[in-house]
Amino acid sequence: MTELPEKLAFAVDYASDGARLDRRVAMASEDLSRVRVQELIKDGQCVVTRRQASSTIKDPSWRVKQDDIVELILPPPIDTTVTAQDIALDIIFEDDALLVVNKPAGMVVHPAPGSPDHTLVNALLAHCGDTLSGIGGEKRPGIVHRLDKDTSGIMVVAKNDKAHRGLSEQFAAHGQDGRMQRLYKALVWGVPLPAAGTVDMPLARATNNRKKIAISRAKTARHAVTHYRRQRQFANGQVSLVECRLETGRTHQIRVHMAHISHPVLGDKLYGSGMKSRAIHLTDAQKTALTALDRQALHAAVLGFEHPITGETHYYEAPLPADLQQLVEDLESTEMKLAT
Repeated sequence: MTELPEKLAFAVDYASDGARLDRRVAMASEDLSRVRVQELIKDGQCVVTRRQASSTIKDPSWRVKQDDIVELILPPPIDTTVTAQDIALDIIFEDDALLVVNKPAGMVVHPAPGSPDHTLVNALLAHCGDTLSGIGGEKRPGIVHRLDKDTSGIMVVAKNDKAHRGLSEQFAAHGQDGRMQRLYKALVWGVPLPAAGTVDMPLARATNNRKKIAISRAKTARHAVTHYRRQRQFANGQVSLVECRLETGRTHQIRVHMAHISHPVLGDKLYGSGMKSRAIHLTDAQKTALTALDRQALHAAVLGFEHPITGETHYYEAPLPADLQQLVEDLESTEMKLAT
């Protein structure tokens, strides 16, 4: 049986007289983002009746008037073009609205030209199946934040538009409204001084290498703030374990900020190549463990958020994965604990 489209209908009240059509429709729906509303309007899915005359409006900026009747057709979500693949997932929590996963290092989050399959999204499509009610008109999981391929740790994924919208708002606020917490663990070269500090430096795409992000004062640079706290040091001060709390969530933010203060993340081939000489001070076992890591020593250890449907506080922790834990144990062979 063909699934019939749904409809959102409402009358414009006095308070909304003169408002933009897309803004007023988004206000009338708890589930649809303004971007999705704009897409539907442009696709000819919105009819406005004024003084008994109905017209299809395709301009999101069109102004509504009091007593207008607005009808928005909500077509059933289409099947995604991404292939579902049966890939094992470490699922920490799941309900009808979202799921929380512990992503392993080496897994790309979303298909891209260089990684067309075997991504987190491919795995989620196979796991969720028909429980996905659609994100932006497509039956797919809603990715509201990302982790680099070689960064491990906790991610939350939305199953429907309402959850996607609620989580996106929290990530956009970067925890400044108290709803979200994001903490990372990283092993970095050297001993950061002071033991706790803040790196407040804007970031932009590097002009000489499009794969890199750089500190920038250009107008296109984006505000970026990382708070770090040193927890332990190892190998006679050659390596430290730090905790990083994000006030913003920019691409490669922790990796660039820690490198900027001369404490790049261990194993970071993109931003830490200039610190290779430090490895000569490690023991043979420590060098072997570092070589075996073959990725940046960065882990998304904590994620806290407000459930977008129930309003309940959710808080999750993921311990260091086996490769980072092994590296820590080898570094501990000459560990020098900090005084507390």
